[in-house]
Amino acid sequence: MQFPIKKNRTIPKARKVEGEWLANPIALSAPKWLSEYGFFEGNLADLNPSKQVYSYAINTPLFSDYAEKARLIYLQNKQTMTYTDHGPLDFPDGAILIKNFYYHTEQVSGHKRRQMLETRLLVKEKGKWSPRNYIWNTAQTDARLDVVGKTELVKWTDDQGRSREVNYVIPNRNQCNNCHNANNTIVPIGTTVAQLNRPDLENPQHNQLAVFSKAKILTGYDPAKDHDKLPVWDDPSTGDIDQRSHAYLDVNCAHCHSAVGSAKNTGLFLSYDETHPRSRGVFKPPIAAGKGSGNLNFGIVPGKPEESILIYRMKNNDPAIRMPEIGRTIAHEEGIVLLTSYINQLSERN
Repeated sequence: MQFPIKKNRTIPKARKVEGEWLANPIALSAPKWLSEYGFFEGNLADLNPSKQVYSYAINTPLFSDYAEKARLIYLQNKQTMTYTDHGPLDFPDGAILIKNFYYHTEQVSGHKRRQMLETRLLVKEKGKWSPRNYIWNTAQTDARLDVVGKTELVKWTDDQGRSREVNYVIPNRNQCNNCHNANNTIVPIGTTVAQLNRPDLENPQHNQLAVFSKAKILTGYDPAKDHDKLPVWDDPSTGDIDQRSHAYLDVNCAHCHSAVGSAKNTGLFLSYDETHPRSRGVFKPPIAAGKGSGNLNFGIVPGKPEESILIYRMKNNDPAIRMPEIGRTIAHEEGIVLLTSYINQLSERN
């Protein structure tokens, strides 16, 4: 996708954020406003996809302070994604992954009202991915390109009818790079076969990958093959408690805690297919004692969640202690329940 270069455009200078210099990442061709891409038809905040923009869903999403998300893929005319057995699908240059973050803040005439907060893009150019983030304006008419992030107070009503509020943090570019970093290369996270192997959003009686293949936007997919499928963390019909807990940790932690992630030096590897108990945290001491470990001895103590660093850090909202350290400011209550049950049933033989 090519965008016109506007003459006399003011290019932001590098700025210092959280002690790090953000070099100007905005190419001259990067639109200032989300609306310039033409991703959506009609009222922008309704997120009605235009041609060449395809909605998708994943099995287990990343927890982001209870924000809801709408995910889409842009492909240029006649371009296709390519099936891969492991890792993200292979995308052509020009592909853009679109993730919209929002809350349902109130009921209006019997309908939920949606408050858009940010739209994150991953753009593939010359074989490399780069993030761009757009922050929505108060009028909900458009979103503007941003590199330094923002904190915004959001009030909403949760599924139990409770009034909630959160100081929602929109990440800066360095934080985006950190989560999408694999061996110092920016990569997509959620577009793996295991995540996409699920019912289609619009046609739930059909598999999402099969729908992509039939629409000729996915090549190399064999519907007769037994494909990887990540369990849905909160749906017991998709896996036992070990499988669903591993799926939850894979999505929320393994982008850093893997052999190629930014936390690889910890030796704590939480990818779904990691099988070694100690690498998963069982009786694994932290590499550094102190505040972050809560003076506890091991990542996971089977049968004792209250003595497990994993649960301690998930419950804590202190930025110096909490895990994940980026992407949340409040604890995920339901996720903690799942992982507490998981630790309770682990055998001492591990």
